[in-house]
Amino acid sequence: MKTAVFSTKPYDAKFLVAANVNAAHELDFYEEKLSQHTAKLAEGNTAICAFVNDVLNARVLDILHSQNVRMIALRCAGFNQVDLRHASALGIKVAHVPAYSPYAVAEFALTLVMALNRRIHRAYNRVRDGNFSIDGLLGFDVHGKVLGIVGTGKIGRVLAGLFSGFGVKILGHDLYPNPAFTEAGGHYVELETLFSESDIVSLHCPLTPETFHLIDSQSIAKMKQGVMIINTSRGALVDAGAVIEGLKSGQLGYLGLDVYEQEADLFYENLSERIIQDDVLQRLVTFPNVIVSSHQAYFTDTALQNISSTTIANLTAFENGEALVNEVTLAMLH
Repeated sequence: MKTAVFSTKPYDAKFLVAANVNAAHELDFYEEKLSQHTAKLAEGNTAICAFVNDVLNARVLDILHSQNVRMIALRCAGFNQVDLRHASALGIKVAHVPAYSPYAVAEFALTLVMALNRRIHRAYNRVRDGNFSIDGLLGFDVHGKVLGIVGTGKIGRVLAGLFSGFGVKILGHDLYPNPAFTEAGGHYVELETLFSESDIVSLHCPLTPETFHLIDSQSIAKMKQGVMIINTSRGALVDAGAVIEGLKSGQLGYLGLDVYEQEADLFYENLSERIIQDDVLQRLVTFPNVIVSSHQAYFTDTALQNISSTTIANLTAFENGEALVNEVTLAMLH
């Protein structure tokens, strides 16, 4: 099936081509992000393949529909970038990759926790400059602390298992509790309890209207003084302005962001020779107790293999008229 692949980096093409060997779909790779200005590139394709920062609003969907695109294969788990109601009205099927490697993201979240706590980013830069002082690099024992996990799906459950070996108390909050989380050593509590009792809060929930700016000035105020917040899920879960104020006041002691609400025109690009116009992001990266990475938590060879194989399988199922086991439906919005 002829498919236009947007937001393509060399590693995307490499893994998709390998996964497509037996399926033999005709993949047209484009470096451009999908938007109303680039949607015309999908002309002549039955399907398009999109990533996290591609735009799939009503306007773009109308253009795709007018070009006879009938299927959207997301090579990611999240689908908040898609106007699902409009896609459904147009009869465009949407499929995603619900699980590619929960270990990749959970391990990265753990890495952010330890790097922030032991200030590895600062120590690395000091030694490179010939500064071997450890003053200002004081950390804390994670053992005996309280970890709050918001969202106990596969990633949250894996993270609970990883941290259980540290001797921490693990709290969780999810609208749909899962016994596997308690088996990993977790305890379910209300969200306010999680916020008030946790030393570390790690976000692993989807972006919905209910979770938009879940971390804001009000929720930060309920947390412990010096709390650590980790977000490897979706950028808009965190109100960036609120965390800046929390960092300035000392209420927020550490912040690890692998995602950012306004990341679409920044992440995955080399902008080192440009003046970045996003003042909020520029302010965030000046704090010594903040680490911002470029949406790379998923980025392992295992995850890319799984993403590519599932994406190709979704395309094949649609082409053959088979059930789309990974279809994103309107019911999933709730």
